[in-house]
Amino acid sequence: MSAVAAARAPQAPHAPRVRGSRALLLTAGIVGAALLLVLAVGLSMAVGAKPVPLGDVWSALRHPDDSYVSTVVASRIPRTQLGVIVGAALAVAGVVIQGLTRNPLGDPGLLGVNAGASASVVLAIALLGPAVGRSVWAAIPGALLAAVAVYLIGSGGRRATPVRLVLAGAAVSAVLVALVEAVSLTQPQVFDSYRVWVVGSLAGRSPEVVGQVLPFVVAGVLLALLLARQLNALALGDESATSLGLHAGRTRLLGGLAATVLCAAAVAAVGPIAFVGLAVPHVVRSFTGSDHRWMLPYCALLGPVLLLASDVVGRVVARPGELMVGAVTAFVGAPFLIAAVRRGRVGV
Repeated sequence: MSAVAAARAPQAPHAPRVRGSRALLLTAGIVGAALLLVLAVGLSMAVGAKPVPLGDVWSALRHPDDSYVSTVVASRIPRTQLGVIVGAALAVAGVVIQGLTRNPLGDPGLLGVNAGASASVVLAIALLGPAVGRSVWAAIPGALLAAVAVYLIGSGGRRATPVRLVLAGAAVSAVLVALVEAVSLTQPQVFDSYRVWVVGSLAGRSPEVVGQVLPFVVAGVLLALLLARQLNALALGDESATSLGLHAGRTRLLGGLAATVLCAAAVAAVGPIAFVGLAVPHVVRSFTGSDHRWMLPYCALLGPVLLLASDVVGRVVARPGELMVGAVTAFVGAPFLIAAVRRGRVGV
């Protein structure tokens, strides 16, 4: 017995040290992700049709004047701010939706939010004109109503399971996409305004848009962070989560609300942008595991990095013009979807 005890004695202290070292590594990774975000912000301010050295960007931000460089930098500030806000919103929403549906390929479009926002924009353009239809407030009602419809259809008076939510989202999205096509194809003026918005772009947005969407994104991210432990429990299955004292239905409702608010604000601000909510959580999960307490902060930092980097790439490859960021993220994110499918990680 003493030999067994002696053999086991040195191993006992290792578990806390392993957990502590992992937490230390992940904390250091958070710092690294924050530095990457700072670099992405700097590149977003410096790169464009008129490149500006990073040193000049810093000088123009600290001491703005009437010079050409200061004017160029000032014009890129709202674009960069939106890239940070929207990137964080889409990535965090992707994590929450994947946690709610227990589907690693879930993305912000899974609950019909993108389709709802698009339908709302098209109807607003058709009824109220392009000036109103392409505002932030035109997209938010449709996104919220679509998410509510998905939840009501997915529950059907019973428990809203992941499979029911996914199927309800697909059905609602199909109906809304058909509505969008019917309206936009029969009214050329609607199609001309809608086709610019639907690709997804950070360009040409006014500073007022930042102020309009920021409260929604902050509220959605905070709610998602508060639900991190509940999402971890939900990943074990409804029965296991209930045995741990979790109310699965309430968690899905609050998580769905957080994801919907984030998606609605992002889509309303810049249009539907694909793959950010899929690719970023997929990458983060590879080194944090499925612990939402780590995934959510990482995604809030790396989502903007991906979106800003894609925006910079779009400005460089088509200079002096540019590719819209929604097209670039599709090219960047598609390999992650293919890799996930090949690994057999699809499922609901």
